[in-house]
Amino acid sequence: MYLHRLLSCSRCFTRPNALQMFSRAASQGKNPSFSPSLSLHAVRYWNNVPFFTVPLARAHGKSFGHRSELRQAKRIVVKLGSAVVTRGDECGLALGRLASIVEQVAMLQNQGREMMIVTSGAVAFGKQRLRHEILLSQSVRQALHSGQNQLKDMSLPVLEARACAAAGQSGLMALYEAMFTQYSTCTAQILVTNLDFHDDQKRRNLNSTLHELLRMNIVPIINTNDAVVPPPEPNSDLQGVISIKDNDSLAARLAVEMRADLLIALSDVEGLYDSPPGSDDAKLLDTFYPGDQQSITYGTKSRVGIGGMEAKVKAALWALQGGTSVVIANGTHPRVTGHVITDIVEGKKVGTFFSEVKPAGPTVEQQTEMARTAGRTLASLDSEQRSDIICALADLLTERKDEILTANKKDMELSVSTGRLSPAMLKRLSLSSSKLNSLSIGLRQIAVSSQESVGRVLSRTRVANNLELEQITVPIGVLLVIFESRPDCLPQQVSALAIASGNALLLKGGKEAANTNRILHELAQEALSIHGVKDAIQLVSTREEVEDLCRLEKTIDLIIPRGSSQLVRDIQRAAKGIPVLGHSEGICHVYVDHEASIDKAINIIRDSKCDYPAACNAMETLLVHRDLLRTPLFDQIIDMLRTEHVKIHAGPKFASYLTFSPSEVKSLRTEYGDLECCIEVVDSMHEAVDHIHKYGSSHTDVIVTENEETAEQFLQQLDSACVFWNASSRFADGYRFGLGAEVGISTARIHARGPVGLEGLLTTKWVLRGEGHTAADFSEQGSLKFLHENLPVAQPLPGRRTAS
Repeated sequence: MYLHRLLSCSRCFTRPNALQMFSRAASQGKNPSFSPSLSLHAVRYWNNVPFFTVPLARAHGKSFGHRSELRQAKRIVVKLGSAVVTRGDECGLALGRLASIVEQVAMLQNQGREMMIVTSGAVAFGKQRLRHEILLSQSVRQALHSGQNQLKDMSLPVLEARACAAAGQSGLMALYEAMFTQYSTCTAQILVTNLDFHDDQKRRNLNSTLHELLRMNIVPIINTNDAVVPPPEPNSDLQGVISIKDNDSLAARLAVEMRADLLIALSDVEGLYDSPPGSDDAKLLDTFYPGDQQSITYGTKSRVGIGGMEAKVKAALWALQGGTSVVIANGTHPRVTGHVITDIVEGKKVGTFFSEVKPAGPTVEQQTEMARTAGRTLASLDSEQRSDIICALADLLTERKDEILTANKKDMELSVSTGRLSPAMLKRLSLSSSKLNSLSIGLRQIAVSSQESVGRVLSRTRVANNLELEQITVPIGVLLVIFESRPDCLPQQVSALAIASGNALLLKGGKEAANTNRILHELAQEALSIHGVKDAIQLVSTREEVEDLCRLEKTIDLIIPRGSSQLVRDIQRAAKGIPVLGHSEGICHVYVDHEASIDKAINIIRDSKCDYPAACNAMETLLVHRDLLRTPLFDQIIDMLRTEHVKIHAGPKFASYLTFSPSEVKSLRTEYGDLECCIEVVDSMHEAVDHIHKYGSSHTDVIVTENEETAEQFLQQLDSACVFWNASSRFADGYRFGLGAEVGISTARIHARGPVGLEGLLTTKWVLRGEGHTAADFSEQGSLKFLHENLPVAQPLPGRRTAS
C-alpha cells in the first residue's frame, strides 16, 4: 500500500533513478513497507541523491522559550480545525482559506522545513457530496411519480457522520493533492485511529512511515479515520499519554511522537483568552505558561468539531511537556489567514504562544498597564511635584555618573568588538562626564519651563447662566518611544518631557545600549518614586519585536521613533492603529533667490550642509535661481562646497547648462546624510516652491533673498513644518526654538508639527460645570438661552485654582 502511494507521487523525485532505486529495493525481496530496518537503509541510499537535502530538525529536548526562537523550527505540525476548513454552512470546504494555508505550508516546505498537516474536513466534504446525491435522486423520483409541484417540499435526512467521512475522505485528499501540485509539492494521506497509538508495533510503523515521507520531501496529511473511529471514551487518557479523542489530541500526540519543533493549531478564535471570548473583560493571552490553567475560564466549543478550547489547551500543554512548542491562532480571519502560519514561524505576535519559560519580570502588556495606572497619578500631581522629580533625576545623573559611565563603557566595548556600529553611531552611543553634566543642566531647564503645563486653561466660555465651559491641557496618555544608539535621549529628551507633561512612558532602546539604558531607567524610576509614581516609566527588556509593540493599539496612545529614517519608516508601516509622531525623511532645501546677499547665501549654505551633515535638518538640495548661473555668487558657492569636501550631484536642469557636469543625481528625492548634496536650477521662486512640494519631505526649507515680498510669498505658500527666511535650516531644533528639549521633529499635519517639545505632548479636554442643566432647557419650549460669552482665562472659577 505504501509503495503504491509513493509510485503515485513519482513527480516528487527530481532524479529519475530515485524511484528506480526504491523499486529495485522492493524487487530484491526487501519489505516495501517502511520498517525500521528499511528506513535506515533508505536513508543511506537516498543521501546520495542531491534532492534530499532538507535540514534535519534540531536536537529535540526542551521547547522554545520565546517566540523569536520559532524561526529555528525545522519540523512543524499544522493542525487545521473544522471551523478553519469548513464553510459557515458546514456543508463543503472553505476553498479560499484552504488555498492560502496550502500556499504557506508549501512555501515553508520549500524553504527546507519538514511540514505535516493534521486536517479536519472529511465529514463536511462528504456531507456536501451526499446531500447533493440525495437531493438529485429525490428530485428524479418525485419528478417521475409526483410531478414538479412537490419538489419544493423535499427535506433532506440527517446524515450520519461516519458515512459522511467515508464519502468525503477521497475528495478531501484529492483537493489537497491538486492544490499542493501547484507548488511542485507532493502529499501523502495517512488515516489513523486511537488503536494505532495503543499498539506498539502500529505506532512504530506509523512513526517510520512519517519519517520516510519527510525524508523524501513529502507533506503527510493526517486525519482520524472518522469512518470507523468509535466515540471517544471520557477520561480514557493513560498515565502520561494523551488519548486521541479529536484532532487536537491527534496533532499533539503526533507532534511529540515525531519530535516536532512546533505545533500550530488553527481554529476560529484569536487564541486563548483569560475568560470566554466576547465577554467584556476578556483579554487575549500572548503567552500561556503551565500552571496558569486555574486563571482561565473556558467558553463553549466552536460551531463545528468535537473539541473546544479546553481540549486545545490540554493538548497543547501535553505537547509542550513533550518538548514541542505550541501556538494556537485564528485561521479563519480574512485579514490574517493568508500569512498566519508564516507570521508564527517568523516569531510575530500571533495567537497564544505556550512556553515553559516564564519571564522574571512582567510582560510588555503588563508593563503598559502599570505605566498607564501610574501615569494617571503622575498627571494628577501639581507642577511643583513633577518639577521635583525632574530635578531629582538631574541630581542623580551627576551623583551616580560613575555607574552610568561604567555601564556605557561595557556597551562601547561590546559594540567595538562586534563591529556592528559605524563611527557616527559609536559617537552617539558614547557618554562622558561633560555630556552627563550638560544633560543635568538641560533637565533643570525643563523643570523650570514646565511649570503649569498640565491643567493649563486655554479658553473659558460662559455657555449660559451658571453653566461654564473651559478647555484645559491634559497628557496624551501612554507614549511608546523607540530609540537607537542614543542613551542620552532617555533622561532628557524623553523621560523629563514625559514627566513634565504627565505622560506615562514605555521605552524600547537598542540592544547596543542595553547596559546604559538599564542604569538610566533605574535612576528615572528612583526619581519618580519620591512621589510614588515609579512605574510611570517602563523599559522593555524582553525580546519584543518593534512590529509587535506597534500592535498594542488598545494600550498605547502615541509612538515616537528616535533613530534612522529607515526605523521611522518601518514603524510608520507597522503602526496601523496608533499615531506616529515623526518624519521618515529630512529632505531639506535651501533656495537662493536672484536677489540674495552673497555673504548670507554662503554662510547659510555652509552651515545648513556642513555643520552636521547627518542631522535631519541638514540641507540636501540647493535650488539656485537661473539668473545666478555664471555669476560671482554662484562661483563662490561652488568653491565653498568644494573647500568643505561636499560631493555635488547635478539635477537634470542644472546638468543641461554644463558642458562637463558632476554626476547627475539619481533621484531628486534623496536624503544623503553626509557631505553630499544636489544642485538644481529653477526659473523663479514659484518654481522653487513647486519643486519643494514635489520632491521635499515637508521638514525644513529655506529662502535666501533680500526681497521681503518674495520672502513672504515663499513663507506663506510653502507647506512645510518649518520655513525660514535668511536663516540656516539647522535652526529647526527644539532647543534652538526655546522648547527646552524635543522628542523629535514632526512633519504631520495634525496635532504637533515641527520640533515637538513639551506642548506637543499635551492634548486637551473640555470641562463643563453646571447646576442641573439639561439640553431640553435650551429647546424652543425651554426656559434658558445660550450666551456663549468668552471669559478671561486668568479668572478662576469658584472652588478651583486656575493655572496662569
